[in-house]
Amino acid sequence: MKNLEKIDLFNFDLENGKQRPYIPLFYQTFGQRIGAAPIVVVNHALTGNSTVTGENGWWNDLIGENKIIDTNYFTVIAFNIPGNGYDDNLGNLISNYQDFTVRDIARIFWEGLYFLKVETVFAVIGGSLGGALAWEITVLFPDKVENLIPIASDWKATDWVIANVFIQDQILNNSDDPIADARLHAMLLYRTPQSINQRFQRNKLENLSVFQIENWLINHGFKLKNRFRLAAYKLMNHLLKTNDITRDRKDFLTILQDIKTNIHIVAVDTDYFFIADENRETYQELKSIRDNVFYHEIKSIHGHDAFLIEFDQLAQILKPIFNKQKQQTYVSA
Repeated sequence: MKNLEKIDLFNFDLENGKQRPYIPLFYQTFGQRIGAAPIVVVNHALTGNSTVTGENGWWNDLIGENKIIDTNYFTVIAFNIPGNGYDDNLGNLISNYQDFTVRDIARIFWEGLYFLKVETVFAVIGGSLGGALAWEITVLFPDKVENLIPIASDWKATDWVIANVFIQDQILNNSDDPIADARLHAMLLYRTPQSINQRFQRNKLENLSVFQIENWLINHGFKLKNRFRLAAYKLMNHLLKTNDITRDRKDFLTILQDIKTNIHIVAVDTDYFFIADENRETYQELKSIRDNVFYHEIKSIHGHDAFLIEFDQLAQILKPIFNKQKQQTYVSA
């Protein structure tokens, strides 16, 4: 049961100058009622959605009663990126995907927060595309966000990210089986050679000539094809390329100079997509102008997808941020 709620947005001006007459924004809330507790905005990744906890929740290990992001103490809001298809209404899919940017989606999310009468946000958090969105959400209204927590992500799309987005787009637009084939390529970006080699060790399926790694990839492609729409994949993939908080603004350090938000960068040491070196460089640059920036690194053989695998490490990183707020809430109560 999805329990989706909807906000209707009208005459929304996109960054490229075009206007969308209507955008339905679907979302879910968890934990305390809005207005009764600190707000945590959780952004989903490329194939994700707003079901962050509960039945089929993709971040159940971190969000819920007595979890790190404790729904006894926080209000969790999770928006669906418009066009991600989670509402099961084909009419809400977006065909002109190249018109949209990460900044557009961040502005759409803020429109949703205004509608919900949310004045300030304790934390905005997300992995991969969700982390890119978190950067942009914070830069748009930095005085409203207390903690920015981008995980396995970056404030910009590097040439490496842009190149891989381009390859994905080519597959999605030219393959006879686009979702499945694009997923095969993507899975090898999200994992590492070490992870793959350790897991499969050149083994084949019993009584077949098929390698286990081939079967694993085929299954991932099949599963995604069964739950994801082509238009949604094209849009989410494209958004990754548009990630850049400096576009038509000042340089990175000038933008971040006056932002009071606490920035908690979480990288994965083996991430082959949003590589850790870029996050370390961002941290070192920010440390030169401000004190409230922190760098954390998940150690994992699994690469980019470690933010969906290494829950114990991620919990240890996030615990001080959320426990401090819980203690303050408990004392003030």
